[in-house]
Amino acid sequence: MSNNNNKNGMGKFLAGALVGAGLGILFAPKKGSETRKEVKDKFLELLEQVKNIDIAEVREDFERRISELEEEIADLDREKVLKIAKKKGEDIKRHAEDLVNLAIEKGTPVLEKAADEVRQKAISVTKNVLDKLENN
Repeated sequence: MSNNNNKNGMGKFLAGALVGAGLGILFAPKKGSETRKEVKDKFLELLEQVKNIDIAEVREDFERRISELEEEIADLDREKVLKIAKKKGEDIKRHAEDLVNLAIEKGTPVLEKAADEVRQKAISVTKNVLDKLENN
């Protein structure tokens, strides 16, 4: 069934090409006998080309190109996710450093130590997530 659809599609394409070639020749300023001979020659030439078309090869080429496009799109999505994750990582690091600076500003060593631990943990988690994304 799929092979018939490919043949039907190719047949429609070739019919369109034949009609276009025929019209081009018919409207050319030549004698009728010359025009008819050119039309016949073009039809025979096109028919020979049709006989040489390998439908399986055309299908394989389309499938390969579609697969390549799918891979490129998947890579694009990963790159986008990685870029967003890196920006978020920088935001997290900045907010954690702001927390440490606030603790230092308020002058409480207990808060400063806790804020620094939060900052270190946030940096560690962010680094691990980014490493995983880059390796996948």
